[in-house]
Amino acid sequence: MKRTTWFLFLSLLATISSQAQKKADRKTLGNLQAHVSYLASDQLEGRRTGTPGEQLAATYIAGQMKAEGLTPKGDSGYLQTFIVREGREIAGATRLTINKESFTAGEQFVPLPFSAEKTAKGDVLPQVKEPDNIWLIDVQDLDLNPHASPLEEYRKKALEAAKNGANGVIFFNSKDNVPTALQWLDENAKKLTIPALWVNDAISKKLKSDNADGFQISLQVAFKQTKRTGTNVIGYIDNDALKTIVIGAHFDHLGYGEDHNSLNTGEKAIHNGADDNASGIAALLELGRLLKSGRFKSNNFILVAFSGEELGLFGSKYFTTHAPIPMEQVNCMINMDMVGRLDAAKGLQIGGVGTSPAWGPLLQQVPAEGMKLTYDSSGVGPSDHTSFYRAKVPVLFFFTGSHADYHKPTDDADKINYNGELTVIKYIYHVIERTEKQEKLAFTPTKEPQMSTARFSVTLGIMPDYTYNKGGVRVDGVSDNRPAQKAGLLTGDVIVQLGKQNITNLEAYMQALGTFKKGDTTTVVVKRGNKQQQFKIQF
Repeated sequence: MKRTTWFLFLSLLATISSQAQKKADRKTLGNLQAHVSYLASDQLEGRRTGTPGEQLAATYIAGQMKAEGLTPKGDSGYLQTFIVREGREIAGATRLTINKESFTAGEQFVPLPFSAEKTAKGDVLPQVKEPDNIWLIDVQDLDLNPHASPLEEYRKKALEAAKNGANGVIFFNSKDNVPTALQWLDENAKKLTIPALWVNDAISKKLKSDNADGFQISLQVAFKQTKRTGTNVIGYIDNDALKTIVIGAHFDHLGYGEDHNSLNTGEKAIHNGADDNASGIAALLELGRLLKSGRFKSNNFILVAFSGEELGLFGSKYFTTHAPIPMEQVNCMINMDMVGRLDAAKGLQIGGVGTSPAWGPLLQQVPAEGMKLTYDSSGVGPSDHTSFYRAKVPVLFFFTGSHADYHKPTDDADKINYNGELTVIKYIYHVIERTEKQEKLAFTPTKEPQMSTARFSVTLGIMPDYTYNKGGVRVDGVSDNRPAQKAGLLTGDVIVQLGKQNITNLEAYMQALGTFKKGDTTTVVVKRGNKQQQFKIQF
């Protein structure tokens, strides 16, 4: 063949290849827009875990996986369900009226878990505990054990009131808050014969007033048993390989903000979560389609759409302990969370590069496609890759950065940079391509970033278990050379007191940290197994 003819032939091949690539890109772009538009539509009402909107999203994702030819790998087809919370909630019949003024259950008062489901009424005088009446008990007068839940003392006093003929009891003047009191409902407690309430500060001020005429009080307590479940969606590409790459993204979001994780300051509204994280799911589905029809055969691929992420990584943590394959076979985990707002100034942020010695050299081989790349070595962060890092799996976390619409109703589909997301998908595809010639990736632990927020200036140096909801804060990891490790805290310990403050949940833990500054010393009480231990801490 003559040289001129050869060059023309090569030029023709390049033109055909370019046209084919443009056609493939147009298909991917169209699919991305379709996925995000549906998942971030008002019809799904924010995809809050455990709601019909979440189930609509799960059904859609499973349908797309089936259309792509992915094998179902859940417990029921593509679906894998898990429990987020199991306990009791306040039923609608619950009420409290004081001098004909009504108060709102769950916002101003909370029935205690040992309360009888009954009605009670009476003319109540302050500081007078008469039989056949409702007793008012000032929490500040109780001898509360700082190393134990106040419920133990509450139940003892309520039992004493019942034995002395009271027909109900109200605990007031507590330092705890409503979210803490609501969490008490999850605790198992033998029911008493009389109803018992905890009331907030506003009602406490009313009850502390010295009213010679007393109070006319009427109350009713009713419970309903609840079980909140989430659903992961799992598809599988079986290449008959010895190792498997897990590719994940969460699909749950905030609903109307009912779980108090919204940053919205306006009226109640649907949080559609286009970037967070319909964008990640759209990328997941497109990668699944490309990998199913691709040439990569050295790894099997599991694609997982996680739920429960916004509540504390529930879905991914459940997956790592109930995986459809042995976790020892997992080569690495690739997580995509908020990949729909690629901006030239921020670029693409890649976390987890320190979790395997292979990542650094491998990523240097991947063309950046004109993107600015920022690397972070840590294997932990506020997304689902953390669960896999905890299981000693190398991870990569892809993220195009936060923005003013984060956790607000304004995170909508029309703000997604679809061309930018296409660029991100191509980059991740090339990362997967580079793993083809690699042996199973080795895992290396990384230095963990400390929890930080404007609300406190010190830290213990622990990673909390965000899925733990049995009272206290369970330690999921202890950082080297930080106060917790120096004091002797271990993974698995449950922090129940910090300083003088009882720790019932993560919010209480953060509030307690806010009372200290660098150089302060205090004590921390933990449950370790069936025993409590106290340690001295210096920040």
